[in-house]
Amino acid sequence: MTPNLHHLELFYHVARHGGITAAARSMPYGIQQPAISGQISLLEDQLGVRLFQRRPFKLTQEGRDLYDFLAPFFGALPEVASRIAGRASRRLRLAAPATIIRRHMPDVLAAMRKTQPDLELSLVDTDQRAAFALLEQEQVDLAVCELESKPPSGIRTEVLITMPLVLLLPQSYKPARSGIHAMAVDFPLIRPSNDTALARLFSKGLAKARLDWPARIEVNSLELVHAYVAGGFGAGLSVKAPGITFPKGSQAWEIPNCPELVIAAAWRGKLSPLAEMVLDGLRKRAKGS
Repeated sequence: MTPNLHHLELFYHVARHGGITAAARSMPYGIQQPAISGQISLLEDQLGVRLFQRRPFKLTQEGRDLYDFLAPFFGALPEVASRIAGRASRRLRLAAPATIIRRHMPDVLAAMRKTQPDLELSLVDTDQRAAFALLEQEQVDLAVCELESKPPSGIRTEVLITMPLVLLLPQSYKPARSGIHAMAVDFPLIRPSNDTALARLFSKGLAKARLDWPARIEVNSLELVHAYVAGGFGAGLSVKAPGITFPKGSQAWEIPNCPELVIAAAWRGKLSPLAEMVLDGLRKRAKGS
């Protein structure tokens, strides 16, 4: 049977400090002398040998052999833990949609690097579902995502910004009183793909308006929506958001009675100091929008 690791740790401290009383005073965490004595006795019973003489304290040969085996491991633990903690304190793992990583994260992270020049960074392009999964698996420290549904238990969220959906139309176009119904007749629809939050929210808005407006052109980024609008291919679905500029010669028409795009920060447990700095930077950026 493998000895209990905690019992081995207690024996290491007893042997190192020369007795149970001295070990109780020097342990890195609180434990009473009777508890140490009782658990060392359990270790000796399990091994079937005496490890040390109590009074005066003296290791037996078996105790010396065990201590010589344990000392390199337990003795090196504080240094290893400090080294690991040092690496962890400068490492940051973030998840966010590509648009946020490309448009907003660089400024937030550039400000951080002034005080954290040794920052080790990992950035993952994700949507809400993948971001929540990464948080549950503890593979990222902080996520920024579209918030369409309630997060799983244990994941905290903070709304950073809500943004209205817009249709990009020619500058010369004058919307009729029937609004989006007339646009659906006048223009082919250009929008992001069905698996995006933007497309799903737009579909909800169309359902409220009792309107069927299928996409004529479906693309995988807002940049492409804007490019095809600029090329005169139709009306484009976009969002009024910080850092997003619309094509020259177009106008942005806010879609009435359509759910807005909600961007939130999400995390699990206590935020690390680095993650807290990023979150604070994102809050300021959202407020400045």
